[in-house]
Amino acid sequence: MKISIGAYIKEGPWGGGNLFFKNLKNYLENNGHIVINHLLDNDIDLILLTDPRKESESSSYTDIEILKYKKNINPYVKVVHRINECDERKGTTGLNNFIYNANLCSDATVFVSNWIKQLYQDQGLNTSAPHVIMSGSDSKIFNSRNKSVLKDGEKISIVTHHWGGNWNKGFDVYERLDKLMADPDFGNLFEFNYIGNIPDGFIFKNSNLIKPLEGKELAKELKKNHIYITGSKNEPSGNHHIEGALCGLPVLYINSGALPEYCSNFGIEFNVNNIKEKILEMKSDYEKYQSFLKVYPFVSDTMSANYEKLFYSLVPHKRESHEYVRNDNIIHKLRKVIILKFYNLFRKNKLW
Repeated sequence: MKISIGAYIKEGPWGGGNLFFKNLKNYLENNGHIVINHLLDNDIDLILLTDPRKESESSSYTDIEILKYKKNINPYVKVVHRINECDERKGTTGLNNFIYNANLCSDATVFVSNWIKQLYQDQGLNTSAPHVIMSGSDSKIFNSRNKSVLKDGEKISIVTHHWGGNWNKGFDVYERLDKLMADPDFGNLFEFNYIGNIPDGFIFKNSNLIKPLEGKELAKELKKNHIYITGSKNEPSGNHHIEGALCGLPVLYINSGALPEYCSNFGIEFNVNNIKEKILEMKSDYEKYQSFLKVYPFVSDTMSANYEKLFYSLVPHKRESHEYVRNDNIIHKLRKVIILKFYNLFRKNKLW
């Protein structure tokens, strides 16, 4: 199948959306699909619209360009629209309606959580053929191998990380945690590490600020810690807490957006008023909460396989041809192995 993903992949730290593009592209290519990020070819089977905003740095085309492609070049192409943004996330206005209007070009819609799907439906924005595919991170990078083991008497390290420095990422929580670290009784037990960008004018006084990291460097830094915390408000999905959990860190999370869908069985819910009590609660039964993470399910391969399944449901004839090619290749390889074995047998016994 030839699939066009409407995104530019950035190198270096660039947020969760960029990681989604990378992981899905790698998975699809490893499974024999052709992946491009433009609409220049006339034989595209499926288009994945990721961000219809023309001004977006990551978007390589918009819904308008998709409609032109369908009308003038390839009317048979199928379109999937992935929705992972909303006004509620950063306090904007008009974005939900804009995304809904862009959705008119699509044959199916993917929401990154039940929360954001329900949000759109509650506002009367009924998108085409809605599906929910939960996000996931690369478990080959983010995993608990070589994770720091908590020793008796050691300070417990709490960590979070964000590419974006918007206040809604949880800075009311992180500010409160920073102030708690000034209390000797609390600060002697815990430390707080923040990785990434912060709002203009924001200063950590009692915590450690670490530059934005990505990939293996980020995973290595996360594994030095013991607890992950997120105060991100109205988060449609989020990669940060997924990466922390995959690195073996139990998650402290607020009841906002999709965070409960991703975190509820793998940590403790808190709010800005009871944060101290909930951190102490996790400390008192740390091994129990850490053990829950052995079955953390949100990995990129599972996510990508679900996208591939959806794509095939829209372009079913491509599954048949793809399976034929794959099976034909397997038969060809088996034939070569059998011929080689017989050849070696004949040579060994000097039958020719």
